[in-house]
Amino acid sequence: MQSKFIALLSGAALSLGLVTAASAADMAARPYTKAPAPMIAAMYNWSGFYVGINGGGGWSRKCWDATSVLGIAVVPSVAEGCHDASGGTVGGQVGYRWQAAAWVFGLEAQGNWADFNGSNASLFLPGASNRSKIDAFGLFTGQVGYAFNNMLLYVKGGAAVTNDKYDGFVTATNVVFDTGSETRWGASVGVGGEFGITPNLSLAIEYNHLFMGDRDIAFTAVAVPLASRTDRISQDVDIVTARLNYRFGGPVVAKY
Repeated sequence: MQSKFIALLSGAALSLGLVTAASAADMAARPYTKAPAPMIAAMYNWSGFYVGINGGGGWSRKCWDATSVLGIAVVPSVAEGCHDASGGTVGGQVGYRWQAAAWVFGLEAQGNWADFNGSNASLFLPGASNRSKIDAFGLFTGQVGYAFNNMLLYVKGGAAVTNDKYDGFVTATNVVFDTGSETRWGASVGVGGEFGITPNLSLAIEYNHLFMGDRDIAFTAVAVPLASRTDRISQDVDIVTARLNYRFGGPVVAKY
């Protein structure tokens, strides 16, 4: 009886092994699946020509020293005092950038209308005040920046030019008695941060400091067209603007 039971179990095990092997043989081979393609992310590209608009404000520190009055030299020169000429500005810019890896290089020209004005009482001419106004300025600069995809941080530097107007007036009545003007060249340095909103549109905040030095300005009397005085006027300018740029073209750069 025991031998029959063992024989029965052995037969069942053999049958189960044969069925399993047959089922495995009948199963379809596993299909071959290609490895997924590497992910490709679009990298923001800062290369190309761009144009834009800007607006903001600025202030200019001016100090006056009288060097002559009615053709008579004032030796040594006498300080007339200092003032800050401040106000708003609006303008535009055009430039070109090219990108090498994360580094971005560029050239730019900017022109702005301005209304930076201020005045102070003269310490040399009793009852008189001096007034100044910057009504326009321009920047011609090179740029070096580093891009974090669509975020660009940059520094810039180059030449600066301002259009300045000056006058002397009677403090009590505001009557102008002499005027002067100049186009002054100097140097500028700046820093900015720019954010790419779309592949072609970007928004930036920029600060520039203009080193405009000292110049001798000849004033002409209003009542009589004769030289009234000469003042040596020093000038530095600080400007903060928001900028909106539109970039034309530029290839799409892939980042794996």
